[in-house]
Amino acid sequence: MTKRILIALTSHDDLGGVEKTGYYVPEAAHPWEIFRRAGYDVDVASVRGGEPPQDGFDPGDPAQVAFLASPEQRETARLADVDASRYDAVLYAGGHGTMWDFPDDPGVIRVGREVYERGGVVAAVCHGPAALVNLTLSDGSYLVAGKRVAAFTNDEEKLRGVAHVVPFLLADKLVERGAEHEPGPHWQARVVLDGRLATGQNPASAAPLAERVVEVLAERRA
Repeated sequence: MTKRILIALTSHDDLGGVEKTGYYVPEAAHPWEIFRRAGYDVDVASVRGGEPPQDGFDPGDPAQVAFLASPEQRETARLADVDASRYDAVLYAGGHGTMWDFPDDPGVIRVGREVYERGGVVAAVCHGPAALVNLTLSDGSYLVAGKRVAAFTNDEEKLRGVAHVVPFLLADKLVERGAEHEPGPHWQARVVLDGRLATGQNPASAAPLAERVVEVLAERRA
């Protein structure tokens, strides 16, 4: 059977009227490269489909350049149209745009629920865990309830200068949903794995998070 992972991206491009935003390119590009190297087919979807808005692009990074040139990034599927049964894992990449359109999007929630309940891995990095704040399972419980998670911290949001702009503080909202937020040092890689839920704190966490996802999937196939 084909090994396949989905990367989910925001379609929101406005950071509260302060500046333009979108998905944070390295948080998608580095996992995309790692997943493909591990033998997975990788699809990319976004909330509205098409070419999603970008933030944080480094033209000196070959992985980012390759990802932006890929057909799967240039013409993403709509999450509402995605058949979640095709995927071993879904990774919700970050970027501030996720804080506006991930929490209440039915496609974001459905894909995560279906992947998880079929025994797959749900992963999210930086602001990507905004996808988890309203992600409930079939029994109505929050996926993150009782689970250890990493996500962009309140302090990192303040240091970024937009704590007053985002619609909520991500770490606080996850705790409200019953998660145990485990922050690490500012801007340093931090990955937390709790069963089949894998989360990373910030952009530095994207590559190590992807490596952990690959490891978990390999263990499940063994």
